[in-house]
Amino acid sequence: MRRGKNYRKAKENVKSSEKFLLRDAIKLVKGKAFAKFDETVELSVRLGVDPKYSDQMVRGTLVLPFGTGKKLKVLVLAKGEKEKEAQEAGADLVGSDEYIEKITGGWSDVDAIVATPDMMGAVGKLGKILGPKGLMPNPKSGTVTLDVAKAVRDLKRGKIEFRVDKSGNIGAPIGKVSFKEEELYDNARTFFDAINRAKPPAAKGQYFKGAFISSTMGVGLRLDTQSILAELKK
Repeated sequence: MRRGKNYRKAKENVKSSEKFLLRDAIKLVKGKAFAKFDETVELSVRLGVDPKYSDQMVRGTLVLPFGTGKKLKVLVLAKGEKEKEAQEAGADLVGSDEYIEKITGGWSDVDAIVATPDMMGAVGKLGKILGPKGLMPNPKSGTVTLDVAKAVRDLKRGKIEFRVDKSGNIGAPIGKVSFKEEELYDNARTFFDAINRAKPPAAKGQYFKGAFISSTMGVGLRLDTQSILAELKK
């Protein structure tokens, strides 16, 4: 695959085998970003787990200190007083049966969906529609809850869900190129800390096999995971 000249220029002086300290890598990612839009900064981690075994699954949620830089459109499926709570917390859309109907018809113009437990009888039937799009409410991610206000506020603040894929990889956005270096660093550290805490007891050997950071259009930089783990212990 032939890369564009901007990418090739950004790649100059970056060896694929070189491992960077997290702060240095963030500085490079910001400095080498060349797109005309505000690129997303992403982390990708390869873990020493085998997800086909349930006791080696790695998943969870976290709220990034400085958010992701993306404004989420949040739908809350609820009735009665919970509708008012969701509206006051800043939900973009709030309702029940009318949105169930819209989703059944193929509509899904939202970034996240929160539902109260009493709505899950109807929402559960939408699994084949919402599941593949990553929109299915789930108690483990905090999106099936009676505390809809907290769920909405967390999502708006930058709550993300992570889950290891079948190859043992986890990826997540940690902000935008326009963020300050310290903001990206704190978000990245929060992400690595959450992954580290989610290590399953059944995982043996080296847990962090590798990690990369990149912007949407930019060069991927290999991170020194040992130095990151050392930072987490401080």
